[in-house]
Amino acid sequence: MPLNMEDKKAVVAEVSAEVAQAQTMVLAEYRGIPVGELTTLRAQARANGVYLRVMKNTLARRAVQGTSFESLAGEMAGPLIYGISADPVASAKVLNDFSKTQAALVIKAGSYNGKVMDAAAVKALASIPGRNELIAMLLGVMQAPVSGAARVLAAVAEKKAKEAAPKKASKK
Repeated sequence: MPLNMEDKKAVVAEVSAEVAQAQTMVLAEYRGIPVGELTTLRAQARANGVYLRVMKNTLARRAVQGTSFESLAGEMAGPLIYGISADPVASAKVLNDFSKTQAALVIKAGSYNGKVMDAAAVKALASIPGRNELIAMLLGVMQAPVSGAARVLAAVAEKKAKEAAPKKASKK
């Protein structure tokens, strides 16, 4: 069922609001993917904070007009699914991971920090650890000296306890 003018304006406003908060936008062709698989992709996207939308390209062009993603307008052709995220890596990672299991999903282009990326650059961006992974790595690095010191202190205490035990037994 075609959208009327009010519905189109609502879609453009909704997508514009998402784009205003986004750092990354990825475009992928989804032709030939079963609905059940797309539902799985949407669930993965939601879990990772990615706004995923299938819409007319003319509406998408209007939604990105005047933003850092405006340069992607030339890539908006064919049946596309749009992945938009505030996390610089999330949308690229979600769509790239899904394309590994579903060959029908073809990454076309993307944009990060105002620069248009081809499919290879989007895949390279997807290989970077996400925000949560980086925080976990940082915490691991920060905890390493503390846990190492705790292990050393525990080993010293255990050694002293073993040395003290035979002395107590020999005094009796």
